[in-house]
Amino acid sequence: MTVLLREAIGDRLRHARTTQRRTLREVSRTARVSLGYLSEVERGRKEASSELLAAICEALDLPLSELLHKVASDIGAVSQTPDTLPETATATGKLEGGRVLPAMISDDLSDLRLQPVLSHRLSTSIGQSSKAVLVA
Repeated sequence: MTVLLREAIGDRLRHARTTQRRTLREVSRTARVSLGYLSEVERGRKEASSELLAAICEALDLPLSELLHKVASDIGAVSQTPDTLPETATATGKLEGGRVLPAMISDDLSDLRLQPVLSHRLSTSIGQSSKAVLVA
């Protein structure tokens, strides 16, 4: 799974803005960036220049270094292969026909597009036992 830098930056900027309960209009005015362009940056459609990122971060009272650090952590977590994941991040049992992909582990990543993915086939049929419960 490849994550583009502009998408990860956009996710983090949107997360910072929504956590502060601020509107796009408010942040765009403070940062002196057009509302449409800020929206495109947050959606990962536009590549923001360093000057633009600095202005947006200043408007959000978010140090640019903190934004970049969090983005690097996000991308690092997504780009790990199952072989490089810590043991606590992998499943305890065997998965037939699948693998565990990296999960985003943090307290403030709930609304990011970078979601944990479990890719495998269920080895138990739904109608096998009346006492069994299947949770997917």
